[in-house]
Amino acid sequence: MQRYARALIGIGDSADGMTVLEAGVDKLTFQSPELWVYTLGLSTLLGIAFRRERLKHIPLSDELYSKSVAIDHVQSGVAWIRSDGLVRTVNESLASLLSFAPRELNGRTWYELFEPGERSALEEAYSRMLLIGKTSLQTRVKRADGTLAEVDVLMVAVHDHKSRLIGHYCMLADRSRERSLERQLRQANGSRLEA
Repeated sequence: MQRYARALIGIGDSADGMTVLEAGVDKLTFQSPELWVYTLGLSTLLGIAFRRERLKHIPLSDELYSKSVAIDHVQSGVAWIRSDGLVRTVNESLASLLSFAPRELNGRTWYELFEPGERSALEEAYSRMLLIGKTSLQTRVKRADGTLAEVDVLMVAVHDHKSRLIGHYCMLADRSRERSLERQLRQANGSRLEA
C-alpha cells in the first residue's frame, strides 16, 4: 500500500507515453496490473461510500417533504418555533386565523401571537411542555385587526438525537364559534331559569 501511496506523489512522462506515475524506483504504467487493481478498488470503494451517503439522505428528505405537506394542509394552525423562541414557519391555516400573511409572522417571538395578558399562562404551559414533552391549554390569540380569537393550543417539544431541545410545534385550533355558542346557550338557559 505504501508503494502505491508513494507512487501517487509524482506524475512522470516517458518517451513511450505509457508511464503514468513514478516515484523513485517504482514505476506504474497503464499496462501494470497493480495500477488497474488499485484504481478499480478505489473506484469501487468511492462508489459504495457515495451510494450509502446518498441513500441516507433520500429517505430523510422524502420523510421531511411528506411531513411538511401534511402540516401545510392540516385544518388547524401550526407554527414551528425554534429553541430561541422565534417563529420559524407557520402554515396557511394559522396565518389566516391571525389575518396575516405567513411570511409576516416569521422571526417574531411566539408570545406575540397571543394576547399580552395570557403570557403567564403561556410561560407555565411552556415549562410543562419542557418537563412532559407536550401540553395543551385554552387561550386567546390576537389577530392583525386587534380582535381576539379563542383557541385550543397544543405544544409539542422536539429534540435532536442528543436529546437537546431544538424547538417546538405550536398547534392552534380556532374555538371562537364554539365558545360563543356556549356563552349564548348559558345565557339562554340562565334567562329561562330566572323567568
